[in-house]
Amino acid sequence: MSTPDLILHAGAIHTMLAEEAPATSLAIEGDTIVAVGDRDSIDALRGASTEVTDLGSAVLTPGMVDGHIHPVMGIAMTAGVDLSNVCDLDGFMAALQAAPVVDGWIRGWGLDPNTFGTRPVTNEPIHRAVGTDIPVAIVMFDAHALLASDAALAAAGVTGPRGFAGNSEIVCDDNGRPTGHLLEMEAMTIVQAIMPPDAPGARRRRLRELFESMAAVGITSGNAMDFEDDSAELMASLDSDDELAIRVRFAPFCFPGFGRDMLEHIVEQQKLGGRRWQVDGVKFMIDGTIDGGTAWLEEADTHGESTAPFWPEPAEYRAAVSFLASHGVPTVTHAIGDAGIRYALATLESAGPSRSGAHHRIEHIETLPDDLVGEFARIGVVASMQPTHCTHYTRADQSDNWSQRLGPQRAGRAWRTRDIRDTGATLALGSDWPIAPFDPRAIMADARLRRRAGHHDESPIVPEQALTARMALEGYTSHAAAAEGVLGRAGVLAPGARADIAAFAVDPLVAPPDEVADTPVVATVMGGSFTHRLEM
Repeated sequence: MSTPDLILHAGAIHTMLAEEAPATSLAIEGDTIVAVGDRDSIDALRGASTEVTDLGSAVLTPGMVDGHIHPVMGIAMTAGVDLSNVCDLDGFMAALQAAPVVDGWIRGWGLDPNTFGTRPVTNEPIHRAVGTDIPVAIVMFDAHALLASDAALAAAGVTGPRGFAGNSEIVCDDNGRPTGHLLEMEAMTIVQAIMPPDAPGARRRRLRELFESMAAVGITSGNAMDFEDDSAELMASLDSDDELAIRVRFAPFCFPGFGRDMLEHIVEQQKLGGRRWQVDGVKFMIDGTIDGGTAWLEEADTHGESTAPFWPEPAEYRAAVSFLASHGVPTVTHAIGDAGIRYALATLESAGPSRSGAHHRIEHIETLPDDLVGEFARIGVVASMQPTHCTHYTRADQSDNWSQRLGPQRAGRAWRTRDIRDTGATLALGSDWPIAPFDPRAIMADARLRRRAGHHDESPIVPEQALTARMALEGYTSHAAAAEGVLGRAGVLAPGARADIAAFAVDPLVAPPDEVADTPVVATVMGGSFTHRLEM
């Protein structure tokens, strides 16, 4: 063995191997771990040029891998006022009144439909707050709906209902007048397309800062579920200037109406990438959201909605999945409702495994019937889930919009993380940023608590679905790597693995989850280089 470039000493190391031996130190050469052991054995490898860093009592784990993020789409979405803490209409209107008007527009994001209580989601509170002359565009918390003022609708030429290739909708009242509520991307894009664009330099800066913020909480890699607009240019620029603080793996969208030329374009996109980013997958949506009434349920929700797939002809989704899988493209399918999950599972079973090594995935999986729980393990499909969607947007007493739409039985089978894990399936965890915060410490804590970390007064939501501490950590490390088909090269701390490392001030497998959520990340290493270092 040649001389290592970096040696790390710590209080303990969780290698996340199936059989772990006690270790407190590791050695790195280039971007690869070359040895793991005790302090004396690793110190014996040091040479004159070896950097030695003692992290004290910190506990090392593999770097955190977020299973689901929207970085490029997210920097545009979060350019306005943050409404994620608004909980009633008075608070919503006050936030709008205080919001800046930028380039003639008021923009906002993160608005929870529970803000409206039992009232329909319309633009009426916007007009009460700021009048009817200012164009206003508010992205709802799930990013599957937009609330636009009449001025914004008029600027976009929206005067009534329209037809779309997918299951999108311009919601109108009984007189055919738009209410301002635009459901799903095709409808939302009509308004978003006329909004003043962000300057390219500002977008690059915000994306760099986003990745740096992720590195500061232990993230070393993320699965980006889109590859739109200027994604390639932004990533190539950051990568060439050595300003990418995390690795990013992209999956471009595939929408209804995409013909053979677009499918072949997605195959060609798989060749794109750089040192720390790559295109490796494709993102489908078989349905929308329960909160917006656009999920695909086997029985209608209590509003009589969520009865149709996002693809009006689901067989076209199945054909597109089959084509791309046969060309070695790992597929990702957003499926939230029980009918959508069932159809996606059947589609992936018929398509067979991807030849790329990465596994097909289903994202979100919000309400899951008993007979489908074991299908993920049987078929070999990854379950990719976001625990904070449950803990942030639903309530144990089922008084929230999501639960009210589903009713007690279907709400009682919410986010069945533990049931899926217990079948032996691969379970990757993530945030879906900017839909929810990206801090893995809080997400892992919520996965164990089934309530928001730090909110001791809250009752757990379907508490039998709580993960153990190790299961939660595996969801961000070894299971995340297995989902990508790179377990061994990533997701563990062992010789030959990438030197992607998170150092926690407390042991995430021993400390209480509320404490884990608040513990400092002492350092983050990606590819053998520090991307974050806490000033002590």
